[in-house]
Amino acid sequence: MTIQITGKNLAAGDAFQTYASDKIQTVLQKYLERVPEGHVRLERERGLFKTSCSIRLNGGLLLEANGEGGDAYSSVDTAAHRLETRVRRYKSRIKSHSSAAAAARRKADMEARDYVVTVGEDDQPEHVDANPLIIAEGQRNIGHMTVSEAVMQLDLSEAAFMIFKNAAHGGLNVVYRRNDGHIGWIDAELPAPSKADGAAVSERVG
Repeated sequence: MTIQITGKNLAAGDAFQTYASDKIQTVLQKYLERVPEGHVRLERERGLFKTSCSIRLNGGLLLEANGEGGDAYSSVDTAAHRLETRVRRYKSRIKSHSSAAAAARRKADMEARDYVVTVGEDDQPEHVDANPLIIAEGQRNIGHMTVSEAVMQLDLSEAAFMIFKNAAHGGLNVVYRRNDGHIGWIDAELPAPSKADGAAVSERVG
């Protein structure tokens, strides 16, 4: 497998590409039987260098780690350190979720539109049916997984939240990072038959 090294609005030279590739592959080879495919992106923002790593593990999980530094090499060092911490912490759990059952559930994944919208700063009232201005559009995968798999996927990534289809009942759920360091879980599970109408939405903290 290969680790692709690219630069965003700057050139990732041969020396940096070799250094970053060796650094990331060394980390992955310590804990995984074979190095999976991945992408390392270098960019410079507000005077700091930022390295973003995105590794697709063999079981299908996405492993992410970011690092910042005063130069390109220190930023990839920081990212590699965070990457190693996550791989080491979740090695046994990654293996347990690399099962045929998990692979079968991924076939039921769905795609959703992912938009970035602006927040109006004027005082003009909007029409009730008005839509905000879209400045970016992408695509987000909504996986079909257990709650424990969703929590692990969120903790392996740099994302603030994740939407998934609960394998227990097929409903849409959300796991998200709380300010207190825990992970919250919102379950929009359909309620048992009762006089109440609508879905019962519950929030749990893990």
